[in-house]
Amino acid sequence: MAVLRFRAYYEEDDSVYRDIVIKHKQTFANLHNAILKAYEFDNKHQATFYRSNDSWQRGREITLEKYEKSYKAEPMIMSETTIGSEIKDPNQKFIYTYDFNKGWAFLVELINVSKEENPKLTYPATVRIEGIAPPQYGTKSLLGNKFVEVEEKYDLSAEAEGFGREGVADADDDTQDEASPTADEEGQEEF
Repeated sequence: MAVLRFRAYYEEDDSVYRDIVIKHKQTFANLHNAILKAYEFDNKHQATFYRSNDSWQRGREITLEKYEKSYKAEPMIMSETTIGSEIKDPNQKFIYTYDFNKGWAFLVELINVSKEENPKLTYPATVRIEGIAPPQYGTKSLLGNKFVEVEEKYDLSAEAEGFGREGVADADDDTQDEASPTADEEGQEEF
């Protein structure tokens, strides 16, 4: 049985990704759950995959369930569609969107196909984690109601910092203390 390795990039930062291995006979619903688990997201929102090309354009849709939209072509359902049936290219790409209100998007790319299964793994499995996953609901939900967001304000004007304009000396710098020696006088000390 073929084992497919997908890399799921966070769309806004391609240095944040998760590698997921899945059997080709498993469904897109399995891949959907694996991506959510890998990014530590809950499973409370709508989601869909789009078959894609090298330019990351959205093609045929594979939805979690039938949604009330008008479709050009009837979408496939994740739980009824196996991963292997939609692999048309050795570098097949999918766009995965989750929580249509927040608009989470992940770019999912097939990066390896293997015929050997790892008996230590339960498929699908996350086998590589790079970067820090974005918080699904922001920092406030992670820290609870006790967390208060503080907005810091800074006055960045030159006057507030006590600095003059760059390259212009202050008036105090123009006057030299007459008791202090000049550079020429400093080098000539008497013994």
